[in-house]
Amino acid sequence: MLPLGRVRSLALELEDGRARSTYGSGELLRGRVRLELRGALRLRALEVCARGRAAVHWLESRSVGLNTVYCHYAACQTFLHRRCRLIPDNGEVTVLPAGRHEFPFTFQLPETLATSFEGKHGSVRYWVKAKLHRPWSAVKKAKKEFTVIEPIDINTPALLAPQAGAKEKLARAWYCNRGQVSVTAKIDRKGYTPGEVIPIFAEIDNCTNRAVVPKAAIIQTQTFIARGSKKQKKSVVTSIVGDSIAAGRREVWHGRALKIPPVGPSILHCRVIQVEYSLKVCVDIPGTSKLLLELPLVIGTIPLHPFGSRTSSVSSQCSVHLDWLSAIPEQPEAPPEYSAVVSGPEPERSLAPPCPNELSSALEGPFFAYIQEFRFRPPPLYSEVDPNPPAETMRPRCMTC
Repeated sequence: MLPLGRVRSLALELEDGRARSTYGSGELLRGRVRLELRGALRLRALEVCARGRAAVHWLESRSVGLNTVYCHYAACQTFLHRRCRLIPDNGEVTVLPAGRHEFPFTFQLPETLATSFEGKHGSVRYWVKAKLHRPWSAVKKAKKEFTVIEPIDINTPALLAPQAGAKEKLARAWYCNRGQVSVTAKIDRKGYTPGEVIPIFAEIDNCTNRAVVPKAAIIQTQTFIARGSKKQKKSVVTSIVGDSIAAGRREVWHGRALKIPPVGPSILHCRVIQVEYSLKVCVDIPGTSKLLLELPLVIGTIPLHPFGSRTSSVSSQCSVHLDWLSAIPEQPEAPPEYSAVVSGPEPERSLAPPCPNELSSALEGPFFAYIQEFRFRPPPLYSEVDPNPPAETMRPRCMTC
């Protein structure tokens, strides 16, 4: 039997030149196992497993009489479970010589995966693990984690729909009515990507006898689900503070800008972990609770297409230079007078086909085309006399037969 301690190193390496090992749903995960031996090694099998799952866990305490009882909540959901046997275990021992050995592997990732996530009460993790089985020895393992980003295309009708809402609150203090505060807010769409700016259109009406302060913030809500119970954690991603509104005055936001910082995308299709975003417009009312208006948001990964309604798959298949769109004015100009366009013999010259030099220059532009002029013979003159009379030998047909 060969002596133990022959394995100098066992490592995993992911290929495709990815510095941060980030993958998307449906992609190929390629890599190789590097095995370096000091001497000849006997082994039974060498396998690689690709795993990915979401797991949540937390403790809750409650008092039962004089005692404190702790309840443990835990749940998980598996997204990826693949195995590749590089050296199969067929009951025989394989001897590898000393030196370096490489074993390539490939995994096809599923079409539906949740984005990698690390939270207070749970996580979504993906990893590749290599296992080296040796006779009469412990299994030697190597592990390599990688990141998965679920593609969320905001160029869908549901995420391009505008979001709007309105809310009002009656301010009271010590059973005294101090008036009413109302807020109306609207945003262009529901889906955004990190780095974009959300223009907020809002109207705050302060009918109280005190000044109020409006605010806007993006809230991230992490929801962990296990055994029918939920645990939530909310945090403020970014926020802005408006000017103070005096008593009896009204404030209008004409597209107040709120930039989205680098945050993880929404996680909406996981049974145990959900990451959601919302835009909250808040009005601080002295002496009473705040007035809150919430609009749902979805943080995606595929940015808005320049045309707004097309999907990113269409934009990736056909690329068009869109610099000319910036020159189009927001308000269309009035059409010119007919006399300023057509005058005298000008129409006759404009209908003539262009010379070859002019035609070649006109066809260079991508948005212009030359339509050749077609000339037809004029129609015959109108006459009461039939130019093709019937023959005299033809017997007239009886209409009653």
